[in-house]
Amino acid sequence: MTKISLLLLILFHFLLRLSHAQSLSANFYSSTSLNVLSVIKTSVNSAVNKEARMGASLLRLHFHNCFVNGCDASVLLDDTSNFTGEKTVGPNSGSLRGFDVIDTIKTQIEASCAGVVSCADILAVAARDFVVKLGGPSWIVLLSRRDSTTASLSAANNNIPAPTLNLSGLISSFSNKGLGKWWLSQIAGGHTIGQGRCTTFKNRLYNEANINASFATSVKPNCPQSGGNNNLSPLDTTPTSFDNVYFNNLQSQKGLLHSDQQLFNGGSTNSIVNTYSSNSATFFTDFANAMVKMGNLSPLTGTNGQIRKNCRKTN
Repeated sequence: MTKISLLLLILFHFLLRLSHAQSLSANFYSSTSLNVLSVIKTSVNSAVNKEARMGASLLRLHFHNCFVNGCDASVLLDDTSNFTGEKTVGPNSGSLRGFDVIDTIKTQIEASCAGVVSCADILAVAARDFVVKLGGPSWIVLLSRRDSTTASLSAANNNIPAPTLNLSGLISSFSNKGLGKWWLSQIAGGHTIGQGRCTTFKNRLYNEANINASFATSVKPNCPQSGGNNNLSPLDTTPTSFDNVYFNNLQSQKGLLHSDQQLFNGGSTNSIVNTYSSNSATFFTDFANAMVKMGNLSPLTGTNGQIRKNCRKTN
């Protein structure tokens, strides 16, 4: 083989690897010495065994990450002198949690395979594993995301859907990400696990008419008109089980958040709620597909971004 042929062969393989790096791949870490997926799953199972609510927290963390500037782990960054991150934005401040779980996973992986696995990929896989641990569907997480080197408070403020949004606002928010009302309903179904803070549903509890009276009465002691803003109430009646009960609750006007009940309030998503309420298998399949779709929102790949050593700060 001539030197020119050898150089062309090397160039070909380089370009081939570069092209693969530009798109997400389920087998991206298959050549590493560390079983990345196993490490993440073990940590997830441990976290859920300690606190079942952590499953909902990590799923929410993944959602709030992807809906800002894509699935780039920007939500994990602490504030610096150069930028104010996303942790203190209204929908995140005082309520977004699970950062320590991601830190633990990252530390374990770095110890055996430094500089290879991104925080963004860890977050995407952990969200899937938490859903599975709580009885929900599984899906193939496509990998090779890289981590952002900055975060944006304003982008988080403008992109994360507020719990006070009406249906039109919710549809618009998801449409801006290329996701239609079916995707909206599927992803909102993640509220089948977890809890909400009193401050996010107090106005609905005391001022809205489309709420089941007995349900409101049962929640009010834990969410008084004055005070108790950080008190928690379940988002559905089985908050530690991933199921389709969330949609059953909406049909009975037992949606905790204003934005939840908007999905079943005489609008265009009523039929979707009816579908998922009557068929949990359909919801599970569609939710899994929605998570793959959401996980592919504007990821950094190839030479963009970096692989952070510490998920809370850039290298």
